[in-house]
Amino acid sequence: MEIAVIGIDHNKAHINIREKASFATYSSREKVMDELAAKGVEEIVILSTCNRSEIYISSEDVDRFIPYVVDIYRKATGLMDIEKFLTVMREDVAARHLYRVAVGFESLVLGEDQILGQVKEAMEHSIKKKYSKKILNKLFRCAITYSKAVKTKFKISENPLSISYIGLKKLKNEVESFENKTVLIVGAGNIGTLALKYMLEERPKKILMTNRTHNRLKAIVQETHHIVPIPYEKRYQYLAESDIVISATASPHKIFTKENMPDIKKKLCILDLALPRDVEKEVGDILGVKIFNIDDLKKVEEESKGYRQKILKAAMAEMKNEIEEFICWKAGAKVDPLIGYIDDKCKKIRKETMSYIENNTCISEEDKVSIERFLTSQLKEKFKKPIINVKKSQSQTQLMGLKDYLSLMAEGYGE
Repeated sequence: MEIAVIGIDHNKAHINIREKASFATYSSREKVMDELAAKGVEEIVILSTCNRSEIYISSEDVDRFIPYVVDIYRKATGLMDIEKFLTVMREDVAARHLYRVAVGFESLVLGEDQILGQVKEAMEHSIKKKYSKKILNKLFRCAITYSKAVKTKFKISENPLSISYIGLKKLKNEVESFENKTVLIVGAGNIGTLALKYMLEERPKKILMTNRTHNRLKAIVQETHHIVPIPYEKRYQYLAESDIVISATASPHKIFTKENMPDIKKKLCILDLALPRDVEKEVGDILGVKIFNIDDLKKVEEESKGYRQKILKAAMAEMKNEIEEFICWKAGAKVDPLIGYIDDKCKKIRKETMSYIENNTCISEEDKVSIERFLTSQLKEKFKKPIINVKKSQSQTQLMGLKDYLSLMAEGYGE
């Protein structure tokens, strides 16, 4: 089984392109996974974050299926030349990429808190839909375990690093202080609740909050008494009294459009942390309104570049060992069905041999036990070396030859 990842991220594609292929909802991911499975792809995981969407696949011949994945991105974005915005990686390069993503080395900010949860969520959703199986389950679990270890060892997450936190820093540079400001937060998911947490520390004059589903908002209000819940359908009405809007929903459509905007009579800063974006870009044409989106936070990447390189260099040796272990495991997994067949064959041989001995000789129970132990050890020894060679083999031709040899050995023993 081979692995590959095909994806689009903030390094190669503007948010205008990324939001069209974000696969942010479960239903959109399931549609893609169903389509690829129908083509014959055996395992699929889709990772969707505010900075990237990536489709991980595993099959016997991934090169056969990569064009199908590229076509999915082409249809989603409407770009015939989508290839120039995509990154395609295979085998150990693909595995290394996921490890880097899980730790946060590929994020706008090193060690960004949310990415590990998003990697885990992508894996769990695919497992639930029975699209992530032995190979991708192992890869994602190894990457998650590695990420936790690196974050702990290098204390990457000691400081609050997240898109929400960086976004608030950007806003603070714009408005200087939140003290006399009214803030409207739209969206009660992970990003929205993190934005609320950081904003509470800034002590603004008032925090308004709304969410499409009331139950989630109600739970937050019960935990936090310093916010004012407002009906989602009245969100436009409250813009007039707001100085700052932070929007982070999972809506596939724009929730703030220029056509529906009220008369804005004072400066209004909008931080749009959603992908696809929540705010129509034309809203920024309104006098006094300024919009910041995820791509506007990119300069933070440069600010943390030196620290990022220092940590990455220290972690690379461990990452290399982890990847090598995974690739070796994956090579061995190719012959697991054959090894299972050989194991069953050995059990059958042992059972038939012992049955023959019991029916045709008069030996003690103690001797029977000794004979069975000897027979078991001899069968294991006979197959041990070729099985080890099969697991270590990196050559597809050599692997097929060893598999055929083992099959013939097992068949011969049964005759």
